[in-house]
Amino acid sequence: MARTREKKTARARRAEVRLPPLEAYEGGLEPDGDYDGLELVGLDLAGQSGAGARFMDCALRECALDETRLRGARFLDAVLTAVRGVGTDLAGAQLRDVELVEARLGGAQLHGAVLERVVVRGGKSDYLNLRAATLKDVVFEGCVLAEPDFGGAVLERVEFVDCVLTGADFTGARLTDVDLRGVQRLEIARGVESLAGAVISSAQLFDLAPLLAARLGVRVEG
Repeated sequence: MARTREKKTARARRAEVRLPPLEAYEGGLEPDGDYDGLELVGLDLAGQSGAGARFMDCALRECALDETRLRGARFLDAVLTAVRGVGTDLAGAQLRDVELVEARLGGAQLHGAVLERVVVRGGKSDYLNLRAATLKDVVFEGCVLAEPDFGGAVLERVEFVDCVLTGADFTGARLTDVDLRGVQRLEIARGVESLAGAVISSAQLFDLAPLLAARLGVRVEG
């Protein structure tokens, strides 16, 4: 009898950012600005607007991004380390070949954004808005995501490694090769029916069973 081959989940292609020698930058942000080969360290960019700006071969380290407007900005081959901010607006932004390391964000807006070959390593993000975003080859590693919103998003080759994912909303999301097995604590608030295309562990299936049963209208008694 022929054996059925088990389908393997495709792995995400990780970002490998190699920055050239950088020039220190101590100015502010400008809409549609062009930032190339610069290093921004410890800057207070709160409330500033860099909407539509391009950051190429750049590093942002320990910068304050509270209410910073970066709608439609492009981050290409960039590293963001220990940035912090509440209400950072990155709606419609493009992040390609980006490493986001030890960030602390609250209510960051990335709805409609495109993330390709992005690594999010460490840090914590509360109420991350990724509605209708596109995530391709994205790795969340060792980070805490509290109540992230993936509603209507498209996730392809996305991995969660040693993460905490609580209160997640996957309503209407489309998942392909999404690996949730590395999530240490997995809580789905809404959209459990949209997890088709994801792979979970048997232990996670046990934890999600009540949600799945409720969604299917199945009563569990005894």
